Parts: sequence; structure tokens; C-alpha cells
Amino acid sequence: MSKLGLNQELIAKARASAHNVAADVQAFIDEHTTVTVERAVCRLLGIDGVNEVEVPLPNVVVDHLKEKGVLSGGVAFYVGNAMVALGVGPQEIAEKVSSGEVDLTKLPVASLDEIKAAIWPIAEAATERVAGNVAKRNEYLESFGGDKEGPFLYLIVATGNIYEDITQAVAAAKQGADIIAVIRTTGQSLLDYVPYGATTEGFGGTYATQENFRLMRAALDKVGEEENRYIRLCNYCSGLCMPEIAAMGALERLDVMLNDALYGILFRDINMQRTLVDQYFSRIINGFAGVIINTGEDNYLTTADAVEEAHTVLASQFLNEQFALMAGLPEEQQGLGHAFEISPDVENGFLYELAQAQMAREIFPKAPLKYMPPTKFMTGNIFRGHVQDALFNAVTIMTGQRLHLLGMMTEAIHTPFMSDRALAIENAQYIFRTMKDFGSELEFKEGGIIQSRANEVLQKATDLLVEIEHQGLFATLEQGIFADIKRPKDGGKGLDGVVVKDDNYFNPFITLMKKEV
Repeated sequence: MSKLGLNQELIAKARASAHNVAADVQAFIDEHTTVTVERAVCRLLGIDGVNEVEVPLPNVVVDHLKEKGVLSGGVAFYVGNAMVALGVGPQEIAEKVSSGEVDLTKLPVASLDEIKAAIWPIAEAATERVAGNVAKRNEYLESFGGDKEGPFLYLIVATGNIYEDITQAVAAAKQGADIIAVIRTTGQSLLDYVPYGATTEGFGGTYATQENFRLMRAALDKVGEEENRYIRLCNYCSGLCMPEIAAMGALERLDVMLNDALYGILFRDINMQRTLVDQYFSRIINGFAGVIINTGEDNYLTTADAVEEAHTVLASQFLNEQFALMAGLPEEQQGLGHAFEISPDVENGFLYELAQAQMAREIFPKAPLKYMPPTKFMTGNIFRGHVQDALFNAVTIMTGQRLHLLGMMTEAIHTPFMSDRALAIENAQYIFRTMKDFGSELEFKEGGIIQSRANEVLQKATDLLVEIEHQGLFATLEQGIFADIKRPKDGGKGLDGVVVKDDNYFNPFITLMKKEV
């Protein structure tokens, strides 16, 4: 029963429009692949490492096929064919391509059945490794007596040095953090390759690499065993290497990934065709790996007004939900994003924030919603900032948010010190403890400010989704409907990495991970 008296017919209408928008785009996705989708296939097939000039071998293989004009056939086809012809595995094939010893387009072509028979056991082994990681996560949770109830305290580390990140992450876990998010170095989302190995230099964050994932996972497992609770690891599955990072995270047992269908288009000017194809495969991988994705609707409110544009957040949540479902990622792994970003100068702003959060909870009841703290209107006044964070914490516990990114009183001043983080955790734990069941005791006045606000936002979001359904998502993004940012369909970064699949194309991991066998 809706506390907000939400119009269920409107919710169904909005969801149906979002489904139709996503289905329209899915027809485009199904016809295309990208360089990073194919590099992700390489990584899942076991191709790793770099050549003598530090180019990752997945890039070497994919660039080779692209330069020969045959990437539309897919990596699995050409690597599988080379396995038949040469009798060696994917890693050795990649090394031979890198050295110039082998041209994948000059080998005799086996039958499609032979090629699939060669590649399928390798793909199944990788899929089983990921399934083993899911089992290991569940084993840990069972040994610790089950998962935590209530909000997960989500904290970031961002030193630029993975070893220093580990020190900070362990400290945060001991202070009470449930999720450690390793912030990615500035600009990595625009790199069309994934750096290799452990890294110690980054600006505003640390490079996302498979070795860095492995090191942090091991450290969090160790401190989790000491603390007798599972500590989740989060990173950024976005940008020009979205599916590759999903693959690396699945192989190293990450638990949470920032993975939005539209974020890269709007905020990094990555071509919309590239992003929409990439998000599909990345979400297939994340879905199979049991990863909770975080979507990025909170970012809309950093460029657009949180009162006037609240409906665009809800509309995007509906769209992200449908794109995720089409990739086989269940509602229980959809950390749909929103944020506490209304100006403190707005009269009854807290009531609007409460309405927005309760609305998201009611419309997406199974989703572990990701709730972001106030940042846009943090002024450097740490006392006011601590109060703003306390109000944000109160909304979280009152409305049943799940992934709670802690606000810091020193937001807008500097990267938080460990002491700032300890105070933020203490603030949240105090409010979560003393208000634990407040939400279940709460009813909203019929026709009051909170109910009226939620229903107004729902109506506007539904109208917007109907408009998007009529125009199509590509046209909508060109018009700047989301976050007041316009993006051309044929503009932005990465368009040259999109190709149409040919008749022999196959991706074994889509079949195996979506369980279509």
C-alpha cells in the first residue's frame, strides 16, 4: 500500500513507455558490437598482459582485426578459428599477433561448428570462474551469519596509489564501512584501453586495473574476516572501457559497480551509440557476477535544479531499470541512483527530499537504491554541512534506502581526512540506530505537501517518458532533455569503435551469462 498514494496506473504507464524505449534501442544494440565489447571477450578468454610498448594484448588483437576491416566478425570467431588452425590457446595467439607472427585473417577458415567447439570450453571455464566468485561471496556471507540489515555505509578512497588506498580502505572498514568505493583517476573513463598492473600514480583517484582489483579484494577479505562481516568492493564500470572493467571485476569478485546507461553520454561526451552497446554487455557480465550496479541519476542534479528537474531523475531510473532487465540483470542488483541535492534555502526542501526518496522506494521496491549525499550546496561551513548530512541520513533510514554514500562535513574543502570519515560514520550510525523503525511508524497526510510533490514528479516523469517513446532515445539525448546537456548521435568520443555484426558473429559470453544455452 502506497504511503504516498501514488497513481499505480501512471507507474505502469511510465514503465511501459520506458520498456518500449529500451526495446527500440535494443534492436540497435543487437546489430552492433564495439572495440571494447570485443576486448572484454578477449579478457574473458584469458588474454592478458601488455606487449613491449605497454599496449594491452586485448587491444592488440582487436586493433589488428579492426585494421583488417573484419572486426564485425567478432573476436570469438577469429580467435576460435586460430585455435583450430594453430592448436594453441587464446593467450599464445594474442602474443603471436603482437609479434607479427600471425595474421588472423590469413589463416584457413574452419567451419563455424569447429570454431565454436574450440572456443566454447574456454568460455565455459571463464564463466565457471565467475560463478565460483559468486559462490565465494555467498560463502563469506553465510559464514558471517548473513548480510547486514539496513543501509550499507558506502565510503570512498581516492589517493591515487593502490597501496595507500588499501591502508585507507582497511581503516574505513574498521571504522564501520560496508562498501569501499575506489575512486577512479581523473580522465580514465576517456582512455580506450585499460592500464596494466598495480599503479601508484593517479589524480583524484586510482587507476582501475585488474591487479588493483585483486590487491584490494584480498585486503578487504582479510579485514572482513577480522571484523566478521563482508566488506563489499566497488569501482567504476563506465567510460570507453565499460565492458572490460565489468569483465575484470567479475574475475576478481567486485561486488558493486557504477554502471549507468546514459552517464558516459551526458557527462563524458562519449558517443551515445558506443555507450548503449557497451552498457548491454557490461550489464550481462555484472548480472551474472552478482554485482550490484549503481546508476548515475544523482549527477543530473549537479547540473540541473533538483526541484525543477526531479522528474528527469525518475524517468532515467525507469530507463535504467529496463535496460538492465534486458541484459538479464535482476531488480535486486539495480542500485538505481538519486541524491539529496535540493538547496537548503528552499522552503520545505526536506519534505521534497523525503517525497522523492519515498517515491523511489515505492516505485522500485526490490531495488537496493543508491542514495547520494548533499554536495552541490556544501559551503565549507563544516557545522552546517554536518547538519545537512544528518538530514540526509534521516531520509535514508525513514525511506529504506540501501546503498548510502556517506556525506562528509568537509565536502567542498578538501579530500576527507580519516577523522572526517569517522565523524560521518558516527553521525549515520547514531541516526540509523535511534530512528531504526521510524519509517514504518510514519504516515503522510493525504493530499499534503509530500504526497502532492511525489505525484507531481511521477506525472511529469510519465509525460516525459511518453515523449521519449514517441521521439526515440537518440533524438531525446540530442535535445538535451537530461541534465540540460545536448549530445549529437554521431558526435562524441568512441564512435569509430562501433561496428555492425556480420552473419558469422557470435559472443559466447552473452549466451552463457544470460543462460540462453
